[in-house]
Amino acid sequence: MANKIQAIRGMHDILPEQTPRWQAVEERLRAVLESYGYQEIRLPVVEKTELFRRSIGEVTDIVEKEMYTFEDRNGDSLTLRPEGTAGCLRACIEHGLLHNQVHRLWYMGAMFRHERPQKGRYRQFYQLGVETYGMPSPDIDAELILLTRRFWQRLGIGNKLELQVNSLGTGAERAAYRQILTNYLRSRFDRLDQDSQRRLETNPLRILDSKNLDMAPIIAEAPRLMDYLGDESKSHFQTLTEMLTDAGVEYSVNPCLVRGLDYYSKTVFEWVTDRLGAQGTVCAGGRYDGLVEQLGGRTASAIGFALGMERLISLTEESSLLDLNGAPDVYMIRVGVLAEQAGIGLAEQLRDALPNLKLLLHCGNGGFKSQFKRADKSGAEYALILGDDEMATGSASIKSLRTEGPQMTVSQTELSDYFQRILTAERG
Repeated sequence: MANKIQAIRGMHDILPEQTPRWQAVEERLRAVLESYGYQEIRLPVVEKTELFRRSIGEVTDIVEKEMYTFEDRNGDSLTLRPEGTAGCLRACIEHGLLHNQVHRLWYMGAMFRHERPQKGRYRQFYQLGVETYGMPSPDIDAELILLTRRFWQRLGIGNKLELQVNSLGTGAERAAYRQILTNYLRSRFDRLDQDSQRRLETNPLRILDSKNLDMAPIIAEAPRLMDYLGDESKSHFQTLTEMLTDAGVEYSVNPCLVRGLDYYSKTVFEWVTDRLGAQGTVCAGGRYDGLVEQLGGRTASAIGFALGMERLISLTEESSLLDLNGAPDVYMIRVGVLAEQAGIGLAEQLRDALPNLKLLLHCGNGGFKSQFKRADKSGAEYALILGDDEMATGSASIKSLRTEGPQMTVSQTELSDYFQRILTAERG
């Protein structure tokens, strides 16, 4: 026997018993996005490597170590997308969607990073991303945060997440602060851990986000970026926090929240939880006004976020608000040559008349008892039975599989009306 081929480490299957939860969550996310007027955009999974080098930054962990990059037959360097913002922005620039225009966009799909797999962190993972363009004022920053809060409310997990916000200022302000922070950290170089010593030469702001508890005293005494922001950046952040307060949003200002990508400026935010172990960030984003020009477009304002679907799905496991019933409404049992022949056509007639009816047709032969066992195992509410007697009289037998009650006999021509009444009563 040949050896079994298994999935690549860190790239997992989502099995049929798991997909109803995914579908229920995705449906609610889409509904919220549509209610806010956001439009879906669908993007390629593969982009030119240069796109991510220019947007994410050459010295980030993603570009240095985590991207799945390869050469195609033409010798072009291509990369499986590690995040969605760069690809969305590339599409908008390429198709002329940004100049003097306002857009609210969203996308959903797989991302790829060659990281060490652990709970909540995979090599193929799924994200919902939201990007907005052409709105420089902090009201759109607030709208995105309010939109995400509504996600949590609709999913019944509002009590499991906390909001952290910060401002990174402009690129010039951050560059000046970077030098001040670097001088501070260099004077304490011997106390830095190995990872921080490496980042000191490449991306010193990321040291503020270190999870090493031994680094906590050094980080606590470090200069604060907020103290070095200009009046406009401070005003933008103050207006945002006032809007959040007015809307009843609880938040904390985290001066160490710097995000891992180079393109952020001004507002950054994260929704975090203590329910998932080390991978506590469920949703994160911020403003990236300078990235549009950096990728070849005209200067335009931009802000967005991404949320990790696997982490979000984990948080909903105890939610009572999700309808996870993926079972069919009706399981059709066919016994006898005539029933087997006519049953397929009758099933299609019912599907035509009742598009919302979930009808599972037994296939693969089998006697009445074995078919009835499968009907019960399927989770269906009703068994629809066709046999020789039913075919002779032009009727069908209906047996409830979840409640006590007599078996009903209904004319085949009246089946659609019968199930319509049942669906209306059960689903309101």
